Amino acid sequence: MQYQALLIKYAEIGVKGKNRYLFEDRLVSRAAAVLKKVPGRFRVYKSNGRIYAMAAEPFELNEAVDALQHVFGISGICPLVQQAVVGPEELVKAAVAYFTGAHPNFSGSFKVMATRANKSYPWDSNEINRKVGEALLQAAPASHVDVHGPDILFRIEVRERLNFYSETIPGLGGMPLGGTECGMLLLSGGIDSPVAGWMIAKRGVKLEAVYFHAPPYTSERAKQKVVDLAKLVAAYAGPIRLHVINFTDIQLAIYDTCPHDELTIIMRRYMMRIAEHLAKENGAQCLITGESIGQVASQTVQSMVSTNEVCTLPVFRPLIAFDKQEIIDLSRKIGTFETSILPFEDCCTIFVAKHPVTKPNAGIIRRSEEKLLPGINELVAKALETEEIIDCE
Repeated sequence: MQYQALLIKYAEIGVKGKNRYLFEDRLVSRAAAVLKKVPGRFRVYKSNGRIYAMAAEPFELNEAVDALQHVFGISGICPLVQQAVVGPEELVKAAVAYFTGAHPNFSGSFKVMATRANKSYPWDSNEINRKVGEALLQAAPASHVDVHGPDILFRIEVRERLNFYSETIPGLGGMPLGGTECGMLLLSGGIDSPVAGWMIAKRGVKLEAVYFHAPPYTSERAKQKVVDLAKLVAAYAGPIRLHVINFTDIQLAIYDTCPHDELTIIMRRYMMRIAEHLAKENGAQCLITGESIGQVASQTVQSMVSTNEVCTLPVFRPLIAFDKQEIIDLSRKIGTFETSILPFEDCCTIFVAKHPVTKPNAGIIRRSEEKLLPGINELVAKALETEEIIDCE
């Protein structure tokens, strides 16, 4: 069956107050952006509490649905047939034509649920339900009505136009992108950080990202892997600017000067310092990491307290209570897993200590860092001056 439009449903936005229209506008904007890549010349617009994507020409339903399933804020996508409002008898005929076209030879259970927003229409919703239900039983004699758990819930809306739809395809939910919120994601080539970025973006937060590169210990293929991951996340989160920081000299200085059991913590603290500098420079209000309690030595509670110490911005860790399998399952769902497991190591894995401290003492860590001064500040300044920015979308 060739549908003319898609009805875009939202959930959480509906509980907003006087500023609800702002969230609706963001959702309209993002849906229009992703549908530009789908043949059909869609016009996305609001009308009386509904958001529609109306096609000017025939379109491939699966392609359009897939595009909208990358948009945060959408709870459901309904393939829609829409027409001008007609009289009651013509409405019944149009409803039967839709149903038998969308569900040929149907033999399951159904329920008709009409909504009469246009209160001047001659029949109320109960009468529409009854009359259309009777006609459908005649048109599809193998079917039956089930008002409690139907196989198909057939919705009819009498608004400024008639809407017919009988399928709601799940969306991602969450909040639409487009507000002023922005976060700086510490993006590595692993499984966790892309998922963490995706989860924060689901709350409507725009992402920037920073990747710490360590040539020649990490290859250009390792950097490309991170660029590819940023692009995969950007398919949901919108364009991401990736800041590539050459971290080699900083790591070597730490490696040569500090106790090896403290390497991971001290390197992490300098990454957080640099990430926060970039965040403030680019208007981000928080840092985002893929840390999960106890997953590795640098992710114990004490270790995270130590890394937080060098930051003034809040650090969001959306995976904090996830186990590894839960993170892997979500990475598969969003399409980042296969790229994340490519065998190109990042700087964290190259310089990992054999026996890292798991309960770092803040005073001892600070004293170890003092040995790096003043040269480490010059290395940090050089790393920031030579950053590479890659636009990922």
